[in-house]
Amino acid sequence: MTQFPDLAGKRAVVTGSGGVIGRWIAEVLVEAGCRLCLTDTDQGALEAQLSGLRAPEGSFGHAADLTDSASIEALAAAVGERWGAADILVNNAGIYPSGFLLDIDVAEFDRIFSINLRAPFILTRALATQMVRQGVKGSIINISSGASRKMRRTVVPYCTSKTALDRLTKGFAVELAEFGIRANTLEPGFAAGSTVSALTDEHIRNTVAQIPLGRPSSRDDVGAALLYLASDASAYVTGSTLTVDGGNSIGSLAVHQAKKNPL
Repeated sequence: MTQFPDLAGKRAVVTGSGGVIGRWIAEVLVEAGCRLCLTDTDQGALEAQLSGLRAPEGSFGHAADLTDSASIEALAAAVGERWGAADILVNNAGIYPSGFLLDIDVAEFDRIFSINLRAPFILTRALATQMVRQGVKGSIINISSGASRKMRRTVVPYCTSKTALDRLTKGFAVELAEFGIRANTLEPGFAAGSTVSALTDEHIRNTVAQIPLGRPSSRDDVGAALLYLASDASAYVTGSTLTVDGGNSIGSLAVHQAKKNPL
């Protein structure tokens, strides 16, 4: 088990906490001592998740619709009322629907950008404002993907939204630096079940076979990277992207499967 940094008493907001990576993030933040504000679409599921995590006193769940700016502002207001300000914001929520550009309709395109890009902008703006007012030198971590740099057929809007999220992160990093607030991007590796669509066993096997380090992402892979960015261990890191994907975004083993490495 990875030894995670001690973040006892820190206040962390995590969007999309019901997904695979969101659950991992919530778990490691609790283990590091954080109080949590978890958000997803189902309030009952959030309460059950917090109970299962045995989250510290002062933790809470707040259901929000990330396509609705008023709902995001209400989430931010709840954080301000409970805590004054958060120390850590993890914009993890994202959707990954599939469809060719000639077939996808405008409403679906807008929904992808609304959740993957617009929501992180609105929530970061609101929570960073609270941090500034409270004098909190916080850490903002946006969950992105190697797809931000490597276009994938049938998920072009997703790839484009993640490219834009990377640029938005750098923009926040530049403009919040004077307040001691850092903003970085984390790119986790492949985790089966982390997309909105169910993945077949064959798809999972084929995907893992192409990853240079030969395995999917684990909870501790994501957790160690996230807590590095959340903690003072990365106090001089802002506007950066930390890729933790087993080498998947830099190259694939698939092209070379017919040959064995002579070494």
